[in-house]
Amino acid sequence: MQTLPVADRFAYSNLGTDTTIHRRKTRPVAIGSVIIGGNNPVVVQSMINEDTLDIDGAVAGIRRLHEIGCEIVRVTVPSMAHARALAEIKQKLIDTYQIVPLVADVHHNGMKIALEVAKHVDKVRINPGLYVFEKPKPDRTEYTPTEFAEIGEQIRDMLEPLVVSLRNQNKAMRIGVNHGSLAERMLFTYGDTPEGMVESALECIRICQSFDFHNLVVSMKASRVPVMLAAYRLLAQRMDKAGMDYPIHLGVTEAGDGEYGRIKSTAGIATLLAEGIGDTLRVSLTEAPEKEIPVCYSILQSLGLRKTMVEYVACPSCGRTLFNLEEVLHQVREATKHLTGLDIAVMGCIVNGPGEMADADYGYVGKTPGYISLYRGRDEIERVPEAEGVAKLIALIKADDRWVDP
Repeated sequence: MQTLPVADRFAYSNLGTDTTIHRRKTRPVAIGSVIIGGNNPVVVQSMINEDTLDIDGAVAGIRRLHEIGCEIVRVTVPSMAHARALAEIKQKLIDTYQIVPLVADVHHNGMKIALEVAKHVDKVRINPGLYVFEKPKPDRTEYTPTEFAEIGEQIRDMLEPLVVSLRNQNKAMRIGVNHGSLAERMLFTYGDTPEGMVESALECIRICQSFDFHNLVVSMKASRVPVMLAAYRLLAQRMDKAGMDYPIHLGVTEAGDGEYGRIKSTAGIATLLAEGIGDTLRVSLTEAPEKEIPVCYSILQSLGLRKTMVEYVACPSCGRTLFNLEEVLHQVREATKHLTGLDIAVMGCIVNGPGEMADADYGYVGKTPGYISLYRGRDEIERVPEAEGVAKLIALIKADDRWVDP
């Protein structure tokens, strides 16, 4: 059987036979109390949209995200004042809530800002395409190897203070390459391509390695899913070939909002996770940041990478269905959605029900009009009137000591 292309140090699942996701082997990188990579679960991130100068608003935004499961929170620091405000934000979190792992975005050539913010956060995210401004030359025919190397040395000199500061504080950096903001020489040499994105990241990684700094996470974000997929796959292959075991941050940037934004993000992120690529993720929606977290966990749960909620198995309904399946599924979900680690099946009839729900912890199956059968695993426990079905399901879960009150 033909297998998918593989990077040297990890393998995709063999088509049709292996149901296990084989994650790429990466080094653990600490972001405060949260570890990205290694054998740790895939980490969920998001970003507040409050102005960092609004101390109370920023603290409230960080807390809202953290309370619903966001494990690392990012903030933006466009000025020195914003960087200094992070000291107050961090202290207020400690005083009124708890320590939350924080990441700061430094989007442009602002080394003083980056050095200040590095004192107050656990990770600094930089975009290597924005660190040396190269004005396009209309008559340029090439970048000579000497020119290319000289600009690389400029970037190395510019990044050195930040790299050394983060290294000495045992903090982390995300090398966040964006498809839409590649440096001029990368665009000229490689075009607006995944190759240019990967070369930009590898250059920055090598700079960090030259200062013996390895607390790195790398991302290859693009707004088009095929570009994002190609860039991340190439990054994983190139890093593995070079012996670089750095964790990867996944995301489709500027995915939009609503159903399409969620589908677009899932198409990119879930595809790579299924191939073993990815150690942390953010779903970027043009909505309140809190709306991103359920999508992240749904992606991870559907792939079996994390189990943070009930997994519901339900048939699509057909002419054999013996009750209002949509309504009953809603009732079961509302009664049990606060639980974690359970699989609950709601099946409309006996034809496929027991077989399709064989791996579920509990089953709710229509057998005869007006009655449903409750299952524990593969075993039928009792047949009860449909009106009592949800209450009896809850009683069964309680009897097994797997119930917790909402």
